[in-house]
Amino acid sequence: MLKLAKTSLIAVAVMATSVVASDILVTVNGHNITKKDAEAFVSATSPNAHYEQLTPQQKALVKKTLVEKALFAEVAKKEGIDKTPEFKRNMEKIGNELAVNMWMKKQMDNAVVSDSEAKAFYDKNKDKFKMPELVHARHILVKDEKSANDIIKQLKGLKGDKLKAKFIELAKAKSTGPSAAKGGDLGKFKKGQMVPAFSKAVWSLKPGEITTKPVKTQFGYHVIYLESKEAPKTVPYEAVKSRIIASLKQQEFAKKIAEMAKELRSKAKIVDMEKDASVSK
Repeated sequence: MLKLAKTSLIAVAVMATSVVASDILVTVNGHNITKKDAEAFVSATSPNAHYEQLTPQQKALVKKTLVEKALFAEVAKKEGIDKTPEFKRNMEKIGNELAVNMWMKKQMDNAVVSDSEAKAFYDKNKDKFKMPELVHARHILVKDEKSANDIIKQLKGLKGDKLKAKFIELAKAKSTGPSAAKGGDLGKFKKGQMVPAFSKAVWSLKPGEITTKPVKTQFGYHVIYLESKEAPKTVPYEAVKSRIIASLKQQEFAKKIAEMAKELRSKAKIVDMEKDASVSK
């Protein structure tokens, strides 16, 4: 409970802004509970959830919980919990954590990476931004080799659009695979995404060709049609620029924090009680 309260307090403090009437969800003895309070509570309990996305029943439960927390807080203060040494120690810990979090955010925000630095990184690491060769294929999956050979015979001699149209027709009528309804369309994929025998057969084809022998896998027997091949290509700089800048900022931030930590440790008086105790023994 204390951990949740600490997390919620930090989230609320970071997001705090002036409250307008439309932000207020409910009041408790004159105390406002806002949408930001609800969002902070939901984020603390379920990081990927948002208050506005909840169902009416879930929103009601969140408001009920926040109301009860406000009421319990009033009771706790009336009983003097906030005057106890334990409370003050915990508040100091929370305050320290909040200060560090806000300071860290400030350091991260202050990290600057220029366009030229980002472009230089891109030019130096172009291999990291390459898209692999892709193929677009269809297949007809059947249970036995004879059925696969019969399909190949029906397709033999056809070329171009006629071959593709007949392949799609047979896939819809004969294939036992889940792609049958789509004419056997498997979409685009790269090497290694399919089982080895299937992948080897696909990459041996040229666009507009089919396999002339059934391809056996653990799923059955395949007849494969290759629609297209896309050569490997480098992702344009503009498409990855923001990702590069964010990554470089993170690196700059981490380097700065590590250097500051080293400098601060060198100037501080740090006594490791466990280590010193073990040495004295």
